[in-house]
Order: sequence, then structure tokens, then C-alpha cells
Amino acid sequence: MIERRPFDSLGGAQHGWLDAKHHFSFAEYHDSARVHWGALRVWNDDTIQPGAGFPPHSHADMEIITYVREGAITHQDNLGNKGRTVAGDVQVMSAGSGIYHSEYNQEPGITRIFQIWIFPNRRGAPPSWGSKPFPKSDRSGKFVTLASGIDGDEDALPIRTDARVLGATLKAGETAEYRFSDKDRHGYLVPASGKVEINGITLVARDGAAIKGEAAIRITALEDAELVLVDVAAN
Repeated sequence: MIERRPFDSLGGAQHGWLDAKHHFSFAEYHDSARVHWGALRVWNDDTIQPGAGFPPHSHADMEIITYVREGAITHQDNLGNKGRTVAGDVQVMSAGSGIYHSEYNQEPGITRIFQIWIFPNRRGAPPSWGSKPFPKSDRSGKFVTLASGIDGDEDALPIRTDARVLGATLKAGETAEYRFSDKDRHGYLVPASGKVEINGITLVARDGAAIKGEAAIRITALEDAELVLVDVAAN
């Protein structure tokens, strides 16, 4: 089963400094049919104005992955971590027993991010943060694992959950495939840009595709496209 979730159907909030779209229930937006997808709890599509951002606040017991689509995001936390993650790269925050952090766009132009939250396998672990570059050329025509808690994904940023976050860039006409380890897995695919067809279903930029019961997916780019895919346990 693959359910297309058009961008125009997403929840959202406009705060002036932040234009947020929510693939799942978040903050003031609630849809009982879109609370989570397996262990995937949040997928926010955020546009942040220059000089603005999320002031210091806390999280606990959540794996939070930030995929930067445009611009850069600057992170700082109470553990002493500080870092700037640029477009195409990824940062991971394992909130664990609790972390206090801020995220700001300190760039001259807007920053666009996907913010992805996944339930952890266990609660109360020590918090951590990390960032890593992932050149788009390395994922041309194929999926590359960006963050993972699955054995064998040593080159990815570690997360504490039975999940995998992947990225791919496809030229128009190119095809990429991804196989799930079993049919109980849940997938969620969003084109950051471009237009694609997934198992015969067409998605345009920022649409979501909720996937379950599929052994594999085949994605063909109808236009040059940048893709982000999450593979999670059914939870």
C-alpha cells in the first residue's frame, strides 16, 4: 500500500519567521489519521527566515534528524555542542534523558529543512548530537544511508532506533530501488525537489508517500529530483 499525501493536504502554521508544514500531527495541528507512521512520529517541512530560529528549549526520548534542503542551520546545546549544518547534510540529536538546545538560521537567506522525529528503542539514554556532510554526488542515482540504528550502516550517523534515513538524487529518467527487510516495515518518502513516480504513483516536490506492506519500491524521476526516505519498524 502506498498512500500519496499531497503537500496541499498537510497541516501547518505560519509564524512570520517560520513557515511550517506538518506531515503528521504536531503542535496545534491534529489529524487522528496522521499521528505517526510506525515509529516515525514527526516530519516537519520548515522554512526559516534569516536571523531567526528556534530559541533554547528541551526534548527527551526522541531521535531528531534534521535534513537541510537549503541554506544552513546552526545548533547549540547544553552539552557544549555547537555546529553549522549546510544544505544536503544531516544532523542528528538523540534527546535521551534530556537535552536543551537551539536551532538558528544565521545565514543571509532563508533556510529550508526537513525535521524528522523517530521514537527511540529505549528511554533515558545519555543525550548526544552529531553532524555529517553527505555530498549529493555520492548519492547520485542511488539511495545512501544518512542516519541509522541498523547493523551494517557504519558510515551513517548513528540513531538509537530500528530505523534508517536515506537520501538520493536522480536525474530525469533515472530509477532507484529500495528493498525493505520485511513487509511489516513502514516507509515514508518525500521529494525535497522534483517530480517522481513511486510504484506507479506520482509525487511532486514536498508530497509525502506513506508506504507499508511493500517488499520494495521503485522510484523513477520524471524531473531531476532530490529524495528523502525513512524506513522504520511498524512499532
